[in-house]
Amino acid sequence: MNRAEILTEALPYIQKYIGKIVVIKYGGNAMLSQDLKQSIVSDIVLLNMVGVKVVLVHGGGPDINDLLKKIGKESTFIDGLRYTDDEDIDYIQMVLCGKTNKELVSLIGKIGAKAVGISGLDATLATAAKMPKYGNVGDITEIDPRLVIDLLEKNYIPVVSSVAFSNGGSLNVNADTFAAKLSIVLKADHFMLLTDVQGVMRNPNDETSLIKEIKVSEVPDLISDGIISGGMIPKVECCTLAVQNGVKQTTIQKGTLKHSILLELLSDDGSGTLFY
Repeated sequence: MNRAEILTEALPYIQKYIGKIVVIKYGGNAMLSQDLKQSIVSDIVLLNMVGVKVVLVHGGGPDINDLLKKIGKESTFIDGLRYTDDEDIDYIQMVLCGKTNKELVSLIGKIGAKAVGISGLDATLATAAKMPKYGNVGDITEIDPRLVIDLLEKNYIPVVSSVAFSNGGSLNVNADTFAAKLSIVLKADHFMLLTDVQGVMRNPNDETSLIKEIKVSEVPDLISDGIISGGMIPKVECCTLAVQNGVKQTTIQKGTLKHSILLELLSDDGSGTLFY
């Protein structure tokens, strides 16, 4: 009976999202566990099977750190962004567009859906301007979504790595920003940012203090009051940017919680902080 009630609760949400675009940004510690990867991928495949058009945008910090460590290079961060020198960009492109991307494509295929791995370089999906302070790191200036739209129309799941095109060569792009701007251009119904914490909490050490909903006009006050602080600020700014530019809803939620994607999209309670 409990299972039947869960399915009944999910039905109106399935009906709401059929044929709609949901952009999911995946990265961080949720990439460290094979079990969690399997959970996230199975959620994405289930959504695809019931008619939701899912776009998965991923980073690859843990994989990049592992490779750089193996070759004896230390990762350097400035203002939370990875400094990327001329040598690093080759390694980052190799990891993001190769290992990390194709592993996710393979996992999706094993469960029974069809994914296509691409990056911002393919069909000049994402063009960026270099931010010299951070080396070969880019700020997205233009997105051409036609390749992603074509894949969605053919029922493929686009798996997108956050490397962008520029006339001077490939640029590393913050995956949160990449996903937010892609969701805007795609006119997504939902942009979901998976992270390492439950969402925005009044007390960072107390998950019961989770703020379930935030109106974007409230964000400046929450920042000035110190409730939104540190690494949460750029994530909230990505969600705010998306909502202000037409994405109906955005969420920050715990990617290390099993099936958090389904809990957010297909249940009454949700699983993170909703921005509207």
